[in-house]
Amino acid sequence: MNTLTGLLKHVSKKFPDHRAISVSGKFDVTHSQLDRLIDHAASLLLAAGVTPGDVVALTFPNTVEYVIMFLAVIRVRATAAPLNAAYTAEEFEFYLSDSESKLLLTSGSGNDAAQLAASKIGIRHVTSELRDVESGIHLSTTSDSVSDVKISSVVNEPSDVALFLHTSGTTSRPKGVPLTQFNLFSSVNNIKSVYKLSDTDSTVIVLPLFHVHGLLAGLLSSLGAGGAVALPAAGRFSGTTFWADMIKFKATWYTAVPTIHQIILERQLSKPEPVIPKLRFIRSCSASLAPIILDRLEEAFKAPVLEAYAMTEASHLMASNPLPEDGPHVPGSVGKPVGQEMAILDENGVELKNGEKGEVCIRGPNVTSGYKNNPEANKSAFLFGWFHTGDIGCFDSDGYLHLVGRIKEMINRGGEKISPIEVDAVLLSHPDVAQAVCFGVPDDKYGEEINCAVIPREGSNLDEEEVSRFCKKNLAAFKVPKKVFITDSVPKTATGKIQRRIVAEHFLTRVSAAKVPKFGA
Repeated sequence: MNTLTGLLKHVSKKFPDHRAISVSGKFDVTHSQLDRLIDHAASLLLAAGVTPGDVVALTFPNTVEYVIMFLAVIRVRATAAPLNAAYTAEEFEFYLSDSESKLLLTSGSGNDAAQLAASKIGIRHVTSELRDVESGIHLSTTSDSVSDVKISSVVNEPSDVALFLHTSGTTSRPKGVPLTQFNLFSSVNNIKSVYKLSDTDSTVIVLPLFHVHGLLAGLLSSLGAGGAVALPAAGRFSGTTFWADMIKFKATWYTAVPTIHQIILERQLSKPEPVIPKLRFIRSCSASLAPIILDRLEEAFKAPVLEAYAMTEASHLMASNPLPEDGPHVPGSVGKPVGQEMAILDENGVELKNGEKGEVCIRGPNVTSGYKNNPEANKSAFLFGWFHTGDIGCFDSDGYLHLVGRIKEMINRGGEKISPIEVDAVLLSHPDVAQAVCFGVPDDKYGEEINCAVIPREGSNLDEEEVSRFCKKNLAAFKVPKKVFITDSVPKTATGKIQRRIVAEHFLTRVSAAKVPKFGA
């Protein structure tokens, strides 16, 4: 058994009556019920014409329908391509086209922007609803009475491409990352082993399930351990219901990005919960967690806070701080490699010693075999027999990894990776914009926030409001620059190149010079 599907089938037989998924305020689904729901939905997908290798796009809130349909797509040996429901029609059009999706799945209420994009490029749209656990999923295209016989003859292979996600590259467009059943199976086992997840564990999903963090670390690793997950009633994270759900579902741990940890912490400090469940651990990943926040979380919630390091190309987890019984957890470090080889290499592929800074490189069964239709990106990413993360780091004398920065110019806003080139392209598509450059700036809440500098075309009356309005229309909300600088020039290098770091420093200096000193009169 070395497929994710096989692992979940095994769990459904080993822990048939254990709770697998709870929908807050609605109902519970056991592991054996989940297995039946997945196979029934898979047979409906077969009846709808989905064949092995087809890419099926899914855009949903965090609902039980999404979980079932995601696993059903994988079960029929098709490839699931989850998409952020907040995308604009233009963004959906790009992602649906680039993934070569054959079908768009949504909840019963649909998604206007996704449907508009799908109809424009001729992709069929199907809705899915779970009215009750016994009758199973209802798809808008097929009769519910399809026989489940056909699905039993479908055998999942470790090499099946199960998941397709985009990672925003610093190249001109986001890169497509295919992950196989074996990649996902390997990653789930790595996550289970380092955190000792078992059938007695329970968590509340606070992260979106269209990213590897929520999908692999929160959902699939829990299910693969025979544990339980609860989905908030709102279909997404809600600070007001978080602890009530954690208590109700007897949660033993949770995983989140630093931004969400800070929201939970701020609520606790301003309006303390009378009772907090005893947690085995709290996990943080997807953006760096300031040691001061780690300390405050541990103090407030009396549980070890374990910071981890992950990326889409590694099917999520690469390194993590261990549980207290397995070793110390070090603030400011992302811990030790888990289930894979990791090395710090110089530009020539030579392995560096502890304490020496270089590029973090990995190899292992969880790592993608390469970007889709992108030989150039693959050439630079898979040098010297290693996958190159684009992050600079070093190991300390105890073998703990410390990240010191990114080679790539990605903007990491609270765990959402934003390609500056993608934002530049939107800015430059405005008829009154002559030049534009966006850049990341430090931000207390999100780690990094996005700003941009714009040079208007001569004779135009372009202002900040118009640039913001245009961005809001053409970009998902999290990609919209928070501050716009209208300027007549941007600093360039001697060779005429624009370097984002230099541009960021230039405009941040202007801002701080205009502010009243913090410790003034």
